[in-house]
Amino acid sequence: MAEEKVRDEAMQMMGMFQVLPRLVVFDLDYTLWPFYCECRSKREMPSLYPNAKGILKALQEKGIDMAIASRSPTADIANTFLDKLNIKPMFITKEIFSSWSHKTEHFQRIHARTSVPFTSMLFFDDEDRNIKSVSKMGVTSILVGNGVTLGAFRQGLTEFAQNQNNIEKNKQRWRKFSGKSSSEIDDED
Repeated sequence: MAEEKVRDEAMQMMGMFQVLPRLVVFDLDYTLWPFYCECRSKREMPSLYPNAKGILKALQEKGIDMAIASRSPTADIANTFLDKLNIKPMFITKEIFSSWSHKTEHFQRIHARTSVPFTSMLFFDDEDRNIKSVSKMGVTSILVGNGVTLGAFRQGLTEFAQNQNNIEKNKQRWRKFSGKSSSEIDDED
């Protein structure tokens, strides 16, 4: 599917949701591109998964911020590839460093740099251990099989909207229980 067609379909998908994430975070290896960058040379010309660039462009066009959370031990190669693919400026922060924290440290840094609450983030990654640990932080996290696809993107938007609805229902229950107003509960977030 051509990049523009993917972008158009992703834009149409986002238009179907009343609530969208404030920040979408992507892993790199086997999520945006089909390889481990530590196994490649800076001299090579990398490629993205077929739907990746169209989805990135749709998010950019919609005004949704994007970030990277990668445990790659070769940040220099990853940054070179982001430059070669002309997508580096699309990301407001890039946390690319080796870690044993299953990306929780990456997300702490992303939150510190952006002030976006974890519950307002959507994350795509190919490793289940990262999905599980980041989900516990309140981030809507989607496991991808063959990179980020329109199907994974739809799933992410759907799960994000469901999580937001659950948060709102819990706030309403808490208001009834506590006698607090909406603004008092929102101030606690």
